[in-house]
Amino acid sequence: MGSLGRAVYTLGLWVRETGQAMDRLGCRLQGNYYFQEQLSRHRTLMNLFDKSPVVDRDAFVAPSASLIGDVQVGQGSSIWYGCVLRGDVNSISVGSGTNIQDNSLVHVAKSNLSGKVLPTIIGDNVTIGHSAVIHGCTIEDEAFVGMGATLLDGVVVERNAMVAAGALVRQNTRIPFGEVWAGNPAKFLRKLTDEEIAFISQSATNYINLAKVHAAENAKSFDEIEFEKVLRKKFARRDEEYDSMLGVHRETPPELVLPDNILPNKAQKAVQ
Repeated sequence: MGSLGRAVYTLGLWVRETGQAMDRLGCRLQGNYYFQEQLSRHRTLMNLFDKSPVVDRDAFVAPSASLIGDVQVGQGSSIWYGCVLRGDVNSISVGSGTNIQDNSLVHVAKSNLSGKVLPTIIGDNVTIGHSAVIHGCTIEDEAFVGMGATLLDGVVVERNAMVAAGALVRQNTRIPFGEVWAGNPAKFLRKLTDEEIAFISQSATNYINLAKVHAAENAKSFDEIEFEKVLRKKFARRDEEYDSMLGVHRETPPELVLPDNILPNKAQKAVQ
């Protein structure tokens, strides 16, 4: 962006801020109740009682996720958009390299009818699919929970076991090593193949890498995002009819593939 572009951008910012200030002043003159500032009350990390979430610096927590109370998330794990991990009456532990995908819910039980304490314990390199419900369970390392599955209090999913998409696993059920359970209520379906067991590990690795991309994008400042918009308009090859209907560019230019190409000086400082 040249000197003229920066000057126009700065002038536009001043005009917008002046207009907003005048709007607030006019509302105040009419009466305090005519103007109400709308603020988002969403908090990604929220303390509760004397407990607060503990998240490893290398983990990714999406800005629309909610981690509440006694929640621990390990290195390289990812908590995706719309997830809720509510550790209010007990604790939630998520190991390393685990991904809990969009809109999933993880909760706990203070105790069951027999008085057994039921935290939720999720091991390392676990994959939990979109919109799963995990409640007072133990999921061991390198297990897989499919999309929309529900695991009730006291369930144990052993290492390299798989819960199929949409399954309902009843209370105190144990799913043994290397087995697939499916249905409502969930029952043994078959043994996992060697390829499927390898897929579970690969899935966790894929999500570790994907989370790094999302973390970098979410960390961008407002100015960086606006600068990218300018570059897209400048370099994108347009289909005029497509753009006129949707206002979307068909392809991202090579100049935008890596953040280093956009702000190389900032990237170098971050590495140092």
